[in-house]
Amino acid sequence: MTATTDAVRRHDPESRGFASDNYAGAHPEILAALALANGGHQVAYGEDDYTAHLQEVMRGHFGPTAEAFPVFNGTGANVVALQAATERWGAVICAATAHIHVDEGGAPERVGGLKLLTVPTEHGKLTPELIDREAWGWDDEHRAQPQIVSIAQTTELGTCYTPEEIREICDHAHERGMKVHLDGARIANAAATLGVPLRAFTTDAGVDLLSFGGTKNGMLFGECVVVLNPDAVRAMKHLRKLSMQLASKMRFVSAQFEALLAGDLWLRSASHANAMAARLAEGVRTVDGVEVLHPVQSNAIFARLPHDVSERLQKSYRFYFWDEAAGDVRWMCSFDTTEADVDAFVASLSAEMGKQK
Repeated sequence: MTATTDAVRRHDPESRGFASDNYAGAHPEILAALALANGGHQVAYGEDDYTAHLQEVMRGHFGPTAEAFPVFNGTGANVVALQAATERWGAVICAATAHIHVDEGGAPERVGGLKLLTVPTEHGKLTPELIDREAWGWDDEHRAQPQIVSIAQTTELGTCYTPEEIREICDHAHERGMKVHLDGARIANAAATLGVPLRAFTTDAGVDLLSFGGTKNGMLFGECVVVLNPDAVRAMKHLRKLSMQLASKMRFVSAQFEALLAGDLWLRSASHANAMAARLAEGVRTVDGVEVLHPVQSNAIFARLPHDVSERLQKSYRFYFWDEAAGDVRWMCSFDTTEADVDAFVASLSAEMGKQK
């Protein structure tokens, strides 16, 4: 009997925009890894060979105490990680622009039961001094207790902490009895920018646990909580299940991470995305009337331009307003963004800005 399929491609595979690195498809090497992991039976819920080997891969990057807990998505990773490192009365200090505060639908608070204590920052980066704005009141039963600092690397504004800056934050937090979580949705882009190993600004800097992002760097789906300091967390495996983040066919998440991290795919893909963002930033800076708002240190560019120009440009290229009232937009590059994509976008932007004169 001949097998048939009704699968139809419903999009132009050559179409690319600048809205999000989540828009990109899966890297061919990731798809090949999934095909290799398919076939036959493997034990479910993480007791498979791929998840076992992922532990070795993660320890190669983060050190011998690292333990990996694959999950479905970034919000799930952050919620599980933050729950594991806090008590029921605990609070999280984070930047006012942090993804956990702005873009996770209240999940850390409604699902995780956590109070977020937010701090305004410059370019999305916390400092010890900014942390101290909320790091107080531990003996006050009327106040949620600050128990963990959450930073993002790279930040939600595309900026990057140096290893020294993270070490200062970790030392400061630990001296006050707090732990440090790193939201690493774009952790590979940070390593590519800094030119250092992943552990240089995580394990070696004193980070206790992190959310490792794969989807924005070429994976089909899946993220991972990586515990670096086992003494800082509790009940990870129970919280992962309780938070609906335990994959039955976990091998298909783990196999992707193995393909991403066992070699240099993670770094190749992130370096390319960063390079395309640098090219885009260089191009748009030559266009009169366009202002780049933050240092371009990863695969993100934030800019300000006339609102109507953005609206016209959006008819040809997908991208998002960041602050629509101010005219601020965000442009993202991906592992599959090409130089031709960037140059065509800059040309279109220049043409639309020319119509304003």
